[in-house]
Amino acid sequence: MKKSIVLFGAIAIVSALFFESCKKKSTADQEHTVVSVPPFQIGQAISAGTALSGSIKGTMVTGNTYTVGGDVVINIGDTVLLQEGVTVCVANGKTIVVKGTLISLGSQAKPNYFTACGVSKVNTIAQSQNPTTDPAWGTAGAGVWGGIECDTSCKLLVIKWTHIEFVGAAAAVTQPYVGGAAGSKQKGITFQNPNGDFIMEDSWMYGTIDDAVRFSSGRCSIMRNTFEKCGYVGGDCLNAKSGSVGDMAYNLFVGTATNGTKASNKGGIGPETNIYMYNNTYINGGYRQVQTARSGDIDFEEGAKGVAYNNLIVNCKFSLRVMGPAPNPAGIPMADTTNLSYSNNWAYGDSATVCDQFFPVGYTTKPSAYIAPTAAAANYIYNGGPNGAAAYDASALAGANNPMFVGFPLPEQGISHLSDINYVGSFNFKLQASSPCVGKGKTSFTPLNSTAATVTNANYRAVQTAPGVDLGCYQINGTGNQH
Repeated sequence: MKKSIVLFGAIAIVSALFFESCKKKSTADQEHTVVSVPPFQIGQAISAGTALSGSIKGTMVTGNTYTVGGDVVINIGDTVLLQEGVTVCVANGKTIVVKGTLISLGSQAKPNYFTACGVSKVNTIAQSQNPTTDPAWGTAGAGVWGGIECDTSCKLLVIKWTHIEFVGAAAAVTQPYVGGAAGSKQKGITFQNPNGDFIMEDSWMYGTIDDAVRFSSGRCSIMRNTFEKCGYVGGDCLNAKSGSVGDMAYNLFVGTATNGTKASNKGGIGPETNIYMYNNTYINGGYRQVQTARSGDIDFEEGAKGVAYNNLIVNCKFSLRVMGPAPNPAGIPMADTTNLSYSNNWAYGDSATVCDQFFPVGYTTKPSAYIAPTAAAANYIYNGGPNGAAAYDASALAGANNPMFVGFPLPEQGISHLSDINYVGSFNFKLQASSPCVGKGKTSFTPLNSTAATVTNANYRAVQTAPGVDLGCYQINGTGNQH
């Protein structure tokens, strides 16, 4: 789809101004021109002097810390822009509601933050063994602040080089957006405009109670992000519902409660959910989910279509799950298997228990799912019936197919449970040059590139959407995920 530059209606956009400074040092010197480009700004600067509450609009200026003391609303027709290096500190239980437009333009050198006031991360294996005391999920899993909740009127949400942390607190009162029922656990991000664009690139999410991102409908580009500790005892990282179309690629998921990427056509909003999931890396997913028969990495269900290529799945409770005809273990309607393609994925497990679910028994994942393990190596039999697969024994695969990470030894070391490691910390999930995952990617497909909007910013490098030749979110040539 042809890209276009976002126009913000009647909102005054302060254009980039160019100043020339010319100076001749001597007759032998050439004339030099110095060009200075001021930061992109929309409307008036928002004051950082007092706690924000109620309606807000304008620009949060680079280097400032802003405190959200009450629920804030960006009204229809209004925009809030964050320049690079901005921190937004949100008080307990408060929510950012977007009816208009929100654009966070952090940079690699100066990322932005939406975080909780006075809450710090605790990333230790011992902490992971007792999630009820982990500050990632607030007190006993209550969450800390609400999240960024977009109403059906929000046409554009852009999150670039931005940290979003400690979200998912219940709505204390009925919130002024669709889906904000009193007492309901809030999503880290909600987007729900069928004709809108959600762009999330090179960003981080840490500590969510339910879904990190509930993408109910619209066009999306979700690229090169890192997700840690998403979902307390349930919830997905990227949960796309009916009317959702777009790409989810080069993302790293560590320690998710349930799925990293999920596509479902539930909801009855057109068009049919169509999500391309490719070149993602999933580590230790699915172990905090209290419901049975739930996945830990990739999930297609309830009439959704799309593709799943070049993904790297390591020690997840279930690997690629395609919902088949009823009866199935989860009792969920089947995916649009006629319009669903998947191959060139890679699965690894430390134990026979993990390996026995590379092809989740009771679903309809076909033998084409993986380069490794092959169906024959897993003793996998696809029976084509209502439950997809017969039971099989893959115990010989335990510890095989090591993807060879740079700084994450396999089998995993110093832990009692795979759920104990649910953060990146000092681990390095890039591939060694000799990894068997290098050069195994499928590149003969074209991403959907569905979003119709782009935002011009000098600090933002070109978007990478093309499929990678190496499996997972990191590419040997340095492209892919930049975290």
